[in-house]
Amino acid sequence: MNIQLTPAARQRMQNFLAERPAAAGVRFGVRKTGCSGYAYTVDIADRVDSDDRVIEQDGIKLVVDAKSLPFVDGTQIDFARDGLNAAFVFRNPNVTGECGCGESFTVDPAA
Repeated sequence: MNIQLTPAARQRMQNFLAERPAAAGVRFGVRKTGCSGYAYTVDIADRVDSDDRVIEQDGIKLVVDAKSLPFVDGTQIDFARDGLNAAFVFRNPNVTGECGCGESFTVDPAA
């Protein structure tokens, strides 16, 4: 499994984790939603479940559930600010289409 964090994403996640020192890491995955099918989820992981995979990168533990793994493998996670807006940005080679608003995406069903 290969998920990369940019320095900006690592810093943002370190800030989140500093507020919750007992956290197991940062949970990254997908959920079904939107007009294209899936949306990314990023949250604090309170625990690591038996079907989770954990990737550690520069002190950040990313926790990914088994169902999300095929959808996010190979993704680069960045964090960007644009004026008053700030958000994680995902560069995912598995994405085959995105909705017009950019909130959801599709993947090749055969993958």
